[in-house]
Amino acid sequence: MVIRDVDFDPFYIKISGKWVYIDEKMLKSHPGGMAITTYKGKDATTAFHTFHPGSKKAYKTLQKLLAEQKPVIPPPEKPEVTFQDTEINMGVYDKTEEEAKQITENFNKLRYKVQKLELLKGDTSFFVSKFFQCVGLLLAGFFLQYHGYYIPSALFMGLAWQQLGWMIHEYCHHQHFENHYWNDLMSYVVGNLLQGFSSGGWKEQHNVHHAATNVVGRDGDLDLIPFWATVVTDLTIIYKNSPAVFQIVPYQHIYWTFALPFLRLSWLLQSINFVIRMETSPFDIHRKRARYEQITLMLHWLWVVLQLYFLPDWNTRVTYFLVSQLFGGFLLAHVVTYNHYSTDKFSNQSNIMNNYACLQLYTTRNMRPGVFIDWLWGGLNYQIEHHLFPTMPRNNLCKVMPLVKQFCAENNLPYMVDDYFTGWKLEIEQFARVARVAEKMKTKFQL
Repeated sequence: MVIRDVDFDPFYIKISGKWVYIDEKMLKSHPGGMAITTYKGKDATTAFHTFHPGSKKAYKTLQKLLAEQKPVIPPPEKPEVTFQDTEINMGVYDKTEEEAKQITENFNKLRYKVQKLELLKGDTSFFVSKFFQCVGLLLAGFFLQYHGYYIPSALFMGLAWQQLGWMIHEYCHHQHFENHYWNDLMSYVVGNLLQGFSSGGWKEQHNVHHAATNVVGRDGDLDLIPFWATVVTDLTIIYKNSPAVFQIVPYQHIYWTFALPFLRLSWLLQSINFVIRMETSPFDIHRKRARYEQITLMLHWLWVVLQLYFLPDWNTRVTYFLVSQLFGGFLLAHVVTYNHYSTDKFSNQSNIMNNYACLQLYTTRNMRPGVFIDWLWGGLNYQIEHHLFPTMPRNNLCKVMPLVKQFCAENNLPYMVDDYFTGWKLEIEQFARVARVAEKMKTKFQL
């Protein structure tokens, strides 16, 4: 939930062959926050249709924008500054213009087929069952605590928070209800109240991640500075701003895995920071919803404090808090770090930014499915399918998988799927390659 500085200068995006002018007023009122800025000067056609399936409000807004303006072709963006060794961990996109056009047409056909099969419709019985599974895990944690089984209780709480993490993810993607109001309301329940994660903060980070997956300088999930560098350009920033921390970056591939349990604590702190600042956010939707988010997040922490209060002593309280939070953090982190950190990154200037399907397929890895894995991973082992169709409910991801595989085969596109340890090894190798450059920099500058 990285809080970014936002540039409100007007810009254009292309949708269905027409340039659409986005001014400061439109940007501030955009429900998706700054995700729209990812496509400055670029073709956002497929991304627009993918993120707004069946949204009458979105299409009405688009028609209004087109009617009120006389768009012109925007000037190209300034090229980004590059550094030595920038090709490390960076992907290669070599599709011709004709190939890219054909891929987009074929993906649109697939998207229409998916809609016709009603795979984007939420099943209320599925979501109700998932909600009560999470509540059941919480109640099991309370029951075990009441009877003095504190460590098992803490483990159940951690598992419950992980499973609730998948539910806030689903409601923030509007996977259940057609009416976004009810999705947002449920995101406050499973997110802010039961989980401790800000719904608005999650959206602000995650929408950009989907729009610019593994795009350097755009995808906030790649911003791990100062303790990790996912690409070589990060090293320059760390060296300039945090020279003391730079000393340990050559070992980042070693301590990466050990830091995974702390992910939940990091997101909790970021959520608190985000909701405190919502009232002064430049985005209308954040200011309107600030009070709801603040109240539900405060209720979460009131519950956590009360639960710790009923433990017998301070040693037990500290142990319980750490075990529950770190176990929940590891269960979250071993999933969310697998799918993208093990794949290539791309520059915002790459032509892949004009091909939504290719961007998702070149930067996403699936985990091999199975009944238990499907449950534990919240369906995110089907990460490719999720990124191609972010509003698709998780229970339909396995159904669309054969269609996606066929699409990839017919269009000569990658479909990456591995077991966990293979993906984890590839993830570590990505960090190790940048770590070796950091070691060279230390030697060169005699640090």
